[in-house]
Amino acid sequence: MSVHGFRRTATGRIVLRVDVVEKGLLLTLLEQLVEFVTPEGAEDEDPLVSLVGLNPDAERPEDPALARLFPDAYLDDVDSSAQFRRFTERSLRETKLAHAATAIETLRRSGDKVTLSADDAVAWLGALNDVRLALGTRLGVTEEAMAEFAELPEEDPRAATYHVYDWLTFLQESLVRAVMR
Repeated sequence: MSVHGFRRTATGRIVLRVDVVEKGLLLTLLEQLVEFVTPEGAEDEDPLVSLVGLNPDAERPEDPALARLFPDAYLDDVDSSAQFRRFTERSLRETKLAHAATAIETLRRSGDKVTLSADDAVAWLGALNDVRLALGTRLGVTEEAMAEFAELPEEDPRAATYHVYDWLTFLQESLVRAVMR
């Protein structure tokens, strides 16, 4: 995996060098995120509902990873959370999908050198964060579990997934540093 992460060049561009495997892994993860975040039945939606931007049927996701990506706004008030979700979930999904689409597009148009504009970098930050949140939820990542995951033997089936999670964390951190420079 890339040991350099994102870097800001002397000309101010943000660049990531990736090999074929890294690029393929990122594309796969981002495409899975798009599939995961796209609501079921979106193609059959009422055009008026779509135009207004509401989701009258929005409910708290049962899937823990989706619930992490679309959390309740009010932990102690189920009714207020449901109301808030109806008004905001659509735009939140659209933003997540747009971020993932931007990251996918920049990867597809790039060779081994991915160059990001400032807007691309913001989208990449969102997409990397969403992939990490979903993957971390699936792995059961907590502060307490981090030491356990770091010590997993290579033959443990969770080890490879943890390494991907760790790499995504590194990429996200390097991108934050590059943006802030």
